[in-house]
Amino acid sequence: MFHALITGANRGLGLEHARQLLERGWHVTAAVRDPDAASELKALPQGEGKLDVVAYDATDFESPKRLAAEIDGPIDLLFANAGMMSPETRNFGAAAGDAMALEFRVNAIAPLALVEAFADKVAASEMKVVALQSSRMGSIADNGSGGGYGYRGSKAALNAIGKSLSLDLADRGIVVLILHPGWVRTDMGGPNGQLTVQESVEGQLDLIARAYGNPAMSGRFFHVSGQDLPW
Repeated sequence: MFHALITGANRGLGLEHARQLLERGWHVTAAVRDPDAASELKALPQGEGKLDVVAYDATDFESPKRLAAEIDGPIDLLFANAGMMSPETRNFGAAAGDAMALEFRVNAIAPLALVEAFADKVAASEMKVVALQSSRMGSIADNGSGGGYGYRGSKAALNAIGKSLSLDLADRGIVVLILHPGWVRTDMGGPNGQLTVQESVEGQLDLIARAYGNPAMSGRFFHVSGQDLPW
């Protein structure tokens, strides 16, 4: 049985990833800030070999280490999905500040801390895949509208981190995917998105399945459709 650890699994894409992987017979460890408040997640099938709901705080760089110490056995899929977008950093004039620093902490540095804590467990697994939930807004070449300083900057940083991870972890057989989920109808994406949450997750899970034993996919920036995106 494959084992996935997904951060930010209490809503949106993370919740749907947990749901679909459980339906496929995976063991899912769902890492969320407040397990007691994750009512939709906890309504999914729980129990040994099914769903475990655990505490994880993306703002606390010690949180991944504590979590890794609690989890036994290998992790086939480590999915750094937790992220944030601050309205305070969208426009030029007052973007630089604490809110922007928090976006970088959650969107870029926290995923690196997570991989550093779990790399050995991923390397010990059969599948050996790390997935980073990025965004097309992190593409420098694709930026034709400006703005979005905190979110764009933090996702561009995540992309750079993901590329370095793909090189540094290659000798352990780990494939690192950098993923854009598409424009999805979520709380973050808004009601006008082109994809449902279900459609986006199905596409991402197809990419993850293709990455199994496929080092040629490591360190690349993928649209949910499978298209390579520009840096």
